Amino acid sequence: MTDTADTGTPRGKQRNPVARVLMGVLVFQLGIGGLLILGDMQGLRLPTFGPDAPRLTEPVRPGDQRRTFRPDRDRPVTQPARDPGQLPNRLVLTQTDGTTYRLEGGISAGDADRLAAMILQSDPRPETLILQSPGGSVQDALALGRTIRAEGISTQMLRGEFCYSACPYLLVAGATRDISPNASVGVHQHYFGQNTFLPAAFAVEDIQRGQAEVMTYLDEMGIDPLVMQHALSTPPDEIYVLLPEELERYGFIEAQD
Repeated sequence: MTDTADTGTPRGKQRNPVARVLMGVLVFQLGIGGLLILGDMQGLRLPTFGPDAPRLTEPVRPGDQRRTFRPDRDRPVTQPARDPGQLPNRLVLTQTDGTTYRLEGGISAGDADRLAAMILQSDPRPETLILQSPGGSVQDALALGRTIRAEGISTQMLRGEFCYSACPYLLVAGATRDISPNASVGVHQHYFGQNTFLPAAFAVEDIQRGQAEVMTYLDEMGIDPLVMQHALSTPPDEIYVLLPEELERYGFIEAQD
C-alpha cells in the first residue's frame, strides 16, 4: 500500500521537489567549495557578477529585487507604520496590546533560549508576534522558530517594516502569518560555522550542514524550499526582497482567491 499525505499524493513523489532542491544546493556548494579552496590556497577572492545592487531606498520591482544590505544605514522606501528608531542588537520582546507582542532587533547568539523563556513566562502568553529584524544568528532563529510553532503563536508584519536574513525563519514559524503587502521580507546567503581560522575546505562542510538544516526547517514549516534559490544567489552583503506574489508562491502567505 502506498503511503500518502493528507492530499492523497504519494509521499515519495511529494518529497521529490525537496530532494531535487537539496541536490541542486549540494552541487552548487561543491562548486563554491572548490573556488573557496582555490582562493584559500592562492589568496584569490571570488569574483562578483553584474552591476552593484542599488540601495534599499530604491523601489523594488519584478526582476530588480537585489539591494545592498546595510540595515544600519538603509530602510525600505515604504513609509513604516511607526518609527522604531535604532533597533537593538539583540531581540527584545515588548507587549503592545493584550496578547500581541513585538519582537524586534538583531538575532544574537543565545537569543533562542532567552526569548523562549520570556515567551513561556509572559502573562498573558503571546498569541501574535509582530516582527522586525535585520537578521543575525541562523541557529538561534531556527531554534526560536520551532518554539513559536510549538506554542501555536502567529506572526505578523506591518506596513513598511522589514524582516531580513535569518528573520524570515521566525516569520514562517507562525501558526498563521499576516504580512502587509508593503512589508519587506528578504533573503540571502548565510555564514555558517564559528572557526574562521580553519582552511576553506573545512568551512565548506559547515556551509553544507547549515544549508541542510535550513532546508529541513523550511520543509517542516510548510515553506517551499525553492525559495532558497534566491538566497543562494544573493551574497551576504546584499538582500533579495521577495515580492508579494513570491511570498504566496513559496507558502509564506495563503493564496488569494
